[in-house]
Amino acid sequence: MSQPPRETAAIRISRILADRIISGAIEPGARLRQDHVAAEFGASHVPVREAFQRLEAQGLAVSEPRRGVRVAAFDLHEVREVAEMRAALEVLALRHAAPHLTRAILDQAEEATKAGDHSPDVRSWEEANRRFHRLILAPCGMKRLLAAIDDLHAASARFLFAAWRSEWEARTDHDHRAILSALREGQVEQAAAILARHVQWIGRKPVQTASGATREAFAIVG
Repeated sequence: MSQPPRETAAIRISRILADRIISGAIEPGARLRQDHVAAEFGASHVPVREAFQRLEAQGLAVSEPRRGVRVAAFDLHEVREVAEMRAALEVLALRHAAPHLTRAILDQAEEATKAGDHSPDVRSWEEANRRFHRLILAPCGMKRLLAAIDDLHAASARFLFAAWRSEWEARTDHDHRAILSALREGQVEQAAAILARHVQWIGRKPVQTASGATREAFAIVG
C-alpha cells in the first residue's frame, strides 16, 4: 500500500497560517513578517517565501511593493463575488451529482444539517454546513470543480469567522431541508434554484477590531 505524500515545510506553514487567517486569529491587513514566521517554524526563508506565495494564490495574502506581505482585506464586493461564484459552481456540481445521490448520502446530509442547527458556535456550524454541501456535491466526481468549490468555502469561512466569532445564535436551516426534499423527489432544477439563492444570502453586522475600532463585516451565511 502506497504512503501518502509527505507534507513539505512550505505546505505545513501555509496550512497553519491559512487556518489562522480564516479563523480570524490574524486580522485583515496584518503584516506577515518573513523573519518572524521562519523563527516560529524553525525554517529557512525559502519555504516561508513559498508558503506566502501559496497564501497569495489562495487569495489570503497580498504582496505590496516596499511593504511586504499582508493578510488580504475584504469588502462587500469581494463577498458578493465569492457568493456568485459559489452559486454558479455549486449548481454545476449538483446537476452532475444528482444522478449519483443515494438515500444514504441524503440521510447523511440531513444529519449534517441537524448538527448545524444545534451548533454552539460559529466554527462548529461552519464545519457542519461545509459537510452538508460537500456530501451533496462530491458525487459529481469532478475533482477540479470540487477543489475550486473548497477554496470558495474557505473564503466563505473567513468572512463568517470575521463577523461571527462571538454572539453566535443557533439557527434552523430551512434551505438545506428544502434542497434535500427536492432532491428526494427528483426535482433537481428546483434544488439547484434553492441552492443558488441559499449561497448568495449575505449577512452583515458591526464588529470590533483588535485595535478597538468598529467596522462593518459581511459574510455568506449559507
